[in-house]
Amino acid sequence: MNGRADLTRMKWLAGGLLAGAAGLTALAFAMRGQHIAWGYMAAFSEAAMVGAMADWFAVVALFKHPLGLRIPHTAIIPSNKDRIGENLATFICANFLSNTQVLDKLQRFGVAERVATWLSAPAHARQVADHLGSLLHHGLNLLDDPAVQHFFRNAVLERLGRVDSSRLAGELLDMLTTDGRHERLLDGALRQLAELLNDPTLKAEVAEVIASEVKYLRFVGLDNVAGRYATEKMVAGVVRLVGEMGEDAAHPMRVRFDAFLVDFIHRLKDDPEVRRKGKTLQQEVLAHPQLAAYLQGLWSDLIGWTRSDLGHPDSTLRAKVTLATQAIGQQLQADDGMRGWINSQLMDAAPRLIERYREDIRQYIIARVGEWNAEEMTAELERNIGRDLQFIRINGTMVGGLVGLAIHALKELIA
Repeated sequence: MNGRADLTRMKWLAGGLLAGAAGLTALAFAMRGQHIAWGYMAAFSEAAMVGAMADWFAVVALFKHPLGLRIPHTAIIPSNKDRIGENLATFICANFLSNTQVLDKLQRFGVAERVATWLSAPAHARQVADHLGSLLHHGLNLLDDPAVQHFFRNAVLERLGRVDSSRLAGELLDMLTTDGRHERLLDGALRQLAELLNDPTLKAEVAEVIASEVKYLRFVGLDNVAGRYATEKMVAGVVRLVGEMGEDAAHPMRVRFDAFLVDFIHRLKDDPEVRRKGKTLQQEVLAHPQLAAYLQGLWSDLIGWTRSDLGHPDSTLRAKVTLATQAIGQQLQADDGMRGWINSQLMDAAPRLIERYREDIRQYIIARVGEWNAEEMTAELERNIGRDLQFIRINGTMVGGLVGLAIHALKELIA
């Protein structure tokens, strides 16, 4: 039975009791002289009828004007809708969104632990991957539109055209070389180069190249011998030089290289002529039609491959995201420090967020209640709580009758 039908049934029951009390009152008064019991019955039914009428008025006055009469302090809910909304909003914010309550709930909830457990479950990791895949697939459908492609291509080229490439390269190199950061990288590169040049296979290949180039030695049969000998000497010297540079940061050639690098960075950042040439070269490259065609093809290929992969049951991207999500969850489960850090960050951020949005939430509730139609709101409230209110009428009928009966009995006893 739905709420409206149940409410109607309870109204009929409460109304039937009122009608029964009224009928019994009339009968009891008519028969009161026939027997003493009718006096008690009259007292019971009369008080029951009064109690039923009083409670009917009280219940009806909550939702509407009884009998359509605009009696003061009736139709309480529709007449005070806005005030009820404001009080409701204040009550919710004060009792559900206070700093103490929210922080206590967050602390007991254990956000990081729950997130870690949820992410580490394979089914949940796949769910994350499926959602991200669906979102990406939808986004690709939008980006594959020719108008969107044209816009992004032009936007990329325009943005690249605004970049000061010379200064950007200079600042990047400056950052990479600050405090000698490049020295370790250079040391390793030089050592690797020395090992590469010292490889016997490479020496043999270089010997063949040199021998083939020294053509006049072929006539005397010294091409291979001379090429091999020259190569060994040359490579040995280069290997020795490169090795010395890799081991000695103060090597003269290293010092010259560092000085050249400092001067080059300075020119990239501050030399107008170098910056002008860099800008000219940049504009020529960006204006080249092959670049636009390349970007167009790259964009289309990327979208096509991604869309094809996402549409496959064994999607590589989805599988990678699933594994990555699960790995993050497992790593978070094993890292007490990270979980503690996440929880502490939430605890620190929560008060600011609560203070920032609590009043907004209160105003939102007030506004939403203010937008409700008073009649619809009243009907909805009556449908949900009206059944329980009918028990007030029923109880009022019975309690009123019993009180009336007790008073009559007491009067008879005193008399």
